[in-house]
Amino acid sequence: MQGRVLIVAGSDSGGGAGIQADLKAVTALGAFGATAITALTAQNTRGVFGVFPVPPAFLAQQMSLVLEDIGADAIKTGMLHSAEVIDVVAEVHERLAKDVPLVVDPVMVAKGGAPLLLPEAREALVGRLLPRATLITPNLPEAEVLSGQTIDSVAAMRRVAAALLALGPKAVLLKGGHLEGPKVTDVLVTAAGERLFEDDRIETTSTHGTGCTLASAIAAGIAQGLGVEAAITRARRYLRLAIQEAPGLGHGHGPLNHAVTVAPFD
Repeated sequence: MQGRVLIVAGSDSGGGAGIQADLKAVTALGAFGATAITALTAQNTRGVFGVFPVPPAFLAQQMSLVLEDIGADAIKTGMLHSAEVIDVVAEVHERLAKDVPLVVDPVMVAKGGAPLLLPEAREALVGRLLPRATLITPNLPEAEVLSGQTIDSVAAMRRVAAALLALGPKAVLLKGGHLEGPKVTDVLVTAAGERLFEDDRIETTSTHGTGCTLASAIAAGIAQGLGVEAAITRARRYLRLAIQEAPGLGHGHGPLNHAVTVAPFD
């Protein structure tokens, strides 16, 4: 079975992040992607210059129609931006897909620094969505906001990942790309224990959409029947190749090459 992923996220007019990156990643890994768009953005590699929210009722309609007809083997969320939107996602998940694994990428700030989650939405994210999640994939700035703690080392990452697990998700993948140094370490924490993933840092400005891409690649693996750890392992390999073979477009944080080939069940 190829696996069906419902992606709930914002659109990126530059094609490097958001729904566009999500669909490319899911397709590259052999799964089927459907979408429910939360907002339109006007952006390029230099930043986000405008956000046009989709009415929450229309978002609910998008999700409901996909789930009632096509169905989903995993749901991935990205930019949700407001408490109303988060409430809608949680409500539809409970009503139509409560047994479907949910991968939550808690998108809060764009690569160029633009805020993508309203401050008052943090409480809704923590209270309504994180407890429903099979996996959350925060980067360091997002984890600091969610936990209220500063992260300046791998040891701090391990401590904060455990604190985030206590908020209710079944697993936490805390991404360490924002820490300086020649290595990049990600920390996976579940009820069963902890695993560290480490790679050499790739020196590049082509990093737009890395978080969206990784979370969607993981969701594709889960939809295809992989366990969380196996899905993360494959997704990280896919992301690394996509960064290494980036096309070098734009004048800011450039997009990845989502068309790289990684065997769907390798």
